[in-house]
Amino acid sequence: MSDASRDFHKPVRRSPDSFDRNFAADDPAEASRVAHATASALLSRVREAPHDEVVDRLVSFTDAHGIATIAELWSHSPARSLPGTLWRLYLLQLMIHDDAATAALLYERGRTRLASADPVIAGAPAPASPDELVALIDLILRGVFAGDFALALERASSFARVVASGATDLADDYDQTEPRRASQFTTRALRLDTYADDLNAAAGLWRREGLT
Repeated sequence: MSDASRDFHKPVRRSPDSFDRNFAADDPAEASRVAHATASALLSRVREAPHDEVVDRLVSFTDAHGIATIAELWSHSPARSLPGTLWRLYLLQLMIHDDAATAALLYERGRTRLASADPVIAGAPAPASPDELVALIDLILRGVFAGDFALALERASSFARVVASGATDLADDYDQTEPRRASQFTTRALRLDTYADDLNAAAGLWRREGLT
């Protein structure tokens, strides 16, 4: 057999849809379709028959599997859409789980600083321990899958707003002595404040059957 014959390989035949599978992630329209379809299917199926075991798995999903799978599905979705809302809820939960002690500090600072009803709506004890905040955010997420969805979003919104207020307050403390740390808390406060607005808007959309 000649060298040319040995080097020649027949082309590998692939299924007709392999191109679509390989490049779907680079297609914004396809990514959006998948995000909305998965979020809608997940929520409707669970809420139609909210078995405790299934809800438990969804609430503890990031503890068991991390955030990467959810990020791949929903992180690029508009903030005030169903997949974008679920993404922000899981991010909020992850922030508390990853550093519950700091979250408790920020929540307490925010609770004493805010004059609004947000601490009451969020529903945390006063003061709240790290474990109590973890339990609260898990309870709020549970309400998304097996409860009043809009109310769960409003509680999450208020929760985020209280923590954002605490982060702003703590940033002020560090402003003169540790400007870099102050900047980090300011960035966190701005992000959480945006989440609070988006989650509250999503609650209104859900009540008007407009959250898709």
